[in-house]
This record gives sequence, C-alpha cells and structure tokens, in this order.
Amino acid sequence: NLLSSTSAGPEGKIVDSRFTYAVGHFLNDLCASMWFTYLLVFYHYVLGFQNTYAGLLLLIGQVADGVSTPLVGFESDRTAGCPSYGKRKTWHLAGTLCVLLSFAFIFNQCLGCGPTTPQWASATYFIPFIIIFQFGWASTQISHLSLIPELVSSEHDKVELTAYRYAFTVIANITVYGVAFLLFHFQAGQDDDLSAKGSLGPLDIPIFRNLSLIVLGVGAVFSLLFHLGTREVKSVSDCDEHEPLMHSRARSSTQLHWKHWLLEPAFYQVALLYMSTRLIVNLSQTYVSMYLTNTLMLPKKYIATIPLVMYISGFACSFVMKPFSKLVGKRLTYFIGLLLILAFSYWVLLDIHMADGVYGAAVLLGAGSATILVMSLSLTADLIGEQTQSGAFVYGSMSFTDKVANGLGVMIIQVLHPCHTQACCPACVWYYHYIMVIATGGMAVVATLALCSILIWPVRLRESHYKHELESRFTKTLH
Repeated sequence: NLLSSTSAGPEGKIVDSRFTYAVGHFLNDLCASMWFTYLLVFYHYVLGFQNTYAGLLLLIGQVADGVSTPLVGFESDRTAGCPSYGKRKTWHLAGTLCVLLSFAFIFNQCLGCGPTTPQWASATYFIPFIIIFQFGWASTQISHLSLIPELVSSEHDKVELTAYRYAFTVIANITVYGVAFLLFHFQAGQDDDLSAKGSLGPLDIPIFRNLSLIVLGVGAVFSLLFHLGTREVKSVSDCDEHEPLMHSRARSSTQLHWKHWLLEPAFYQVALLYMSTRLIVNLSQTYVSMYLTNTLMLPKKYIATIPLVMYISGFACSFVMKPFSKLVGKRLTYFIGLLLILAFSYWVLLDIHMADGVYGAAVLLGAGSATILVMSLSLTADLIGEQTQSGAFVYGSMSFTDKVANGLGVMIIQVLHPCHTQACCPACVWYYHYIMVIATGGMAVVATLALCSILIWPVRLRESHYKHELESRFTKTLH
C-alpha cells in the first residue's frame, strides 16, 4: 500500500510517493493533448491532406491503441516482467521508449515526400510511426492505471490518487497549450501578415515539429522521476518466496480471471460510462480547434488559449474533488460534472456568435470534463477492488471501448464533412457548431443513462457465482 509503506516516515515521503506516481503518465498526457487537439489540424490544414485521409490516420491510431490495450492488459497480468523491477513498471518502461522513438515523426513532414507525392503515399508514411506510438501509449497507460488498486486500498485514497494523476494530466495540457501559444506568438511577431491572416498552413510545420520535440523532452524527465521514485508493491496474487505454497494457491484461487469479467454485468455498466465519458472529453478536445477557427472565426492563437482556459478550470476542480466526492458520493459528483457539460452544450447551441463568452463556456467544459473523467476512473478502480491480478485487463478493456469508439466517431464526422478541400467553405460554420453540441450534449445524455443503470443496479461483483468453480480448481490443484 502506497500510504502504509510510507506512513512510518515523515509526511513528506507520502507526498513524494504520490507525486512520483502521478507524474508517471505525464509523457502520455503531453502526447495525447497534441494528438487529440492538433492531429486533424496538422494533417488537414498544415500538410493539406483531405478530411478523409486525416480522419483515417486518427482512426488507425485509435484502433491500434484499442487493440493494444486489452492485449497489454492481459500480458501485464499474466507475465511477471522483471521480477526485481515490477511487472507494471516493466511494461511502463517499454511503452515509454516506444513513445519517445516514434512521436516526433508524427508531427513533421514526410521525409522524402515532395509536392508531386500522392496524398495516399504521404499518409502511408505516417502509419508505422502512429502504430508504434499507440502501442507504447497503451502500454504506459494500462500499466500506470493498474498500479492504483495495487498501491492503495481505500476508496477515498483511490479518488485522491486518481485526482493527483488527473491534476498532472491537466498540467500536461496546460503545458502543451502554453508552449503552443508562445510558439504562435513568436511566429506572429516575425510575420505580421501571417498574424493578421490568422490561418494555418505549411509555414506552421516548424511550430508543430518544435512543439513535439519539447513535449518529448519534458515528458522524458517526468517519466524518469516516476521510475526512480515509485516502488511497485508485490500484488496479493504474486507468490512470495517465503510463503507456503498452499497459502499462495489459496490466495490466487480467490482472484477472478479475465474470462470471468466478461460475465459480469457491472463490467459492462462501467464500460459504457467510461466510454461515453471519454467520447465527451476526446471529441470535444479534437474538434474545439475546428469550432474556434471555422465557426467562431477566431485567429489561430485561440486554438491554444481556449484549451488552456479549459484545463486551468479542470486543474482547479481537481483540488476539491476528493472532499466533495467524500461528502456527496462519487455518483452524484459525476452527475454534477454532467450538468456542467450539458450547460456548455446548451450555451453553444443557442449562442452562435459567442465572442468573449467563449471563455466562460470553456470554463464549464473544462470543469465538467475533469469531474466526469476522474470519477469514471475512480468507479473503474472500485469495480476492480481487490481483483488486482486481472486489473490491467479491466483497464485495457475499458480503454479498448473508448479508443475504438473515438476513432469511429472521428472517421464518421470526417466522412460526413460537407467540405472535402483544404480551404473551408461556408458549410463548415454550421457543421462544427453542431458537432460540438452533439459531441458534448449528445454523449452526456448517453453517460446519464449509464449512470442511471449504476444507480438502479449498483456496481458489485458476483464472486459467489464463481465460488464453486474456484474452489473446485483449488481442490484439483492441491491433489
């Protein structure tokens, strides 16, 4: 237990342990911020790809991530990794290396491509780097999430640790948007005509390339802090060399295997809630740049400042989330977050020309997204409970649903786009307007239905359903 392992020492050690764990996903968060916010913008407006090609690249990445997550989760639960290092941290290290080696190629020009190179050939160049990046991202994400139920056991401690983790997620997003704002600002100072025009184009390639390199440098430092400062505690399912063999087998017999999760109704309840939560967060993050530049007709610097406001408000919410959820409960806290999302959606629907009101709407979206994301992760940790042996499979399965759903959602939006050229047409104005409404308000309705199912049928495992099977297996093993 993360808290009990440091309780004998000063309070500072406890805080340090939480800090080093929380920063373990910082590199992933930095890359995810660029991936969801700027991938379509970069490939469509900067490199000049058609909408379908840009959407296809994002879909390939999401499918690769979605397929990788349950496989990584299964292997992470099954294999021991480096025994002296910890199986979760081993997968985390492997994933970090894959991300560091591939991400910079995604936000750069195709090497060897020229003006006459077909778009399909240029798009094919990026696919291997996207697949390697997404495999590494999935390995880091699943191993990091799987450490939560192994490091802490109290429900409120899980909320706190998840909130710490999300606080650094918000800091990562703030870092990306802050650096992007500075890069755009310096570029505008060097070229007044470009600043006045406020549109994206091939001249912005160095900005995204430099941003990706800064992201990798900062993220690598925080990943190193995680590996140096976080000690993985041996899971209850792992056999201790000093423990009698009969006792270790008895303990492992009480753990559910991956196939048992597929028979649990609570598994699908939480999966639907998690998927709808991620769709709200990721789709709004993906299309907010398009909404700002094409619907509200704002200069390109706003694709950095508005997301920055969103994540600052989310960062502020992360500090009050634990005491508030302890007071009113996780489900009611999640519902309040949904109300903020619905308020944002209603505001966008009614106010076509938002002007400065876009900052207030950004605060609602940022606070609501932070609340529902932290609560959905906490409910997933509650579902796993003491079943830490298969915890990575659960997180991997949840991530599979959200990644595939996000990829398909983006691809559908790109295919239905009324404008198929690089330049935006008047139809883009209303299109991105309603996309923002549907991506937030529409998915919030789905999340509300999932939350109602959890309120009617509370999340709990039917362990007694497998008791006879587990006892029979344990008896056969002894014989």
